[in-house]
Amino acid sequence: MQQTMKLQVKICGITKADQAIDIAKSGASAIGFICVPDTPRYIAPDQIRPIADQLPLDRVGVFLDADFDTIHKTVALANLNVVQLHGKESPGFCQALRALNVKLIKALRIRSHQDLEQAQNYQSNVDILLLDAYHPEQAGGTGLTIDWTMLKEFNPTCEWWLAGGLNPENILEALALVTPNGIDLSSGLENAPGDKNLERVHKLFKQLQLYQNEG
Repeated sequence: MQQTMKLQVKICGITKADQAIDIAKSGASAIGFICVPDTPRYIAPDQIRPIADQLPLDRVGVFLDADFDTIHKTVALANLNVVQLHGKESPGFCQALRALNVKLIKALRIRSHQDLEQAQNYQSNVDILLLDAYHPEQAGGTGLTIDWTMLKEFNPTCEWWLAGGLNPENILEALALVTPNGIDLSSGLENAPGDKNLERVHKLFKQLQLYQNEG
């Protein structure tokens, strides 16, 4: 079991300041804000800013095929220090975003070993690869899981995080099969899109404490 560094934990789809603060205190290393208009967990940059300013951890903006200027403006307005790309952004576009001086995450939707091969195209242009479950219409927050057994040999040259349907009930099973540098959760910790269930958040971190103690 990989224990060379503390497992990074990102809780995504935050819309409420009190929940963000509680999640930060619970042990999260990153909090994600959905910057994709017309999606259930969307939050505007001017609404993100008063939340982000209170957080002593990574503040991630999640974008879907947004242009460079939109990302640049949102990062500045919302006080973000991490950008996550969840669409069809090219490796070249990822490299161009280096000019923003933010940590860069590229999400890949995985349903086959062939999808995993995409990682080779991006690993030198980003800081973290995030593997999420494939859905034909939704880019994330679907509650679907990846076939974790496919990821046993996944070993890119950059960090990688596991996403896709993770929750307090299955997280230890997932981490028994794969050894990511971090995990990303959203729908598995919610009452409804954008409204986190803090009891489930606390249960998650109790489970993760068991994982860390076993290392």
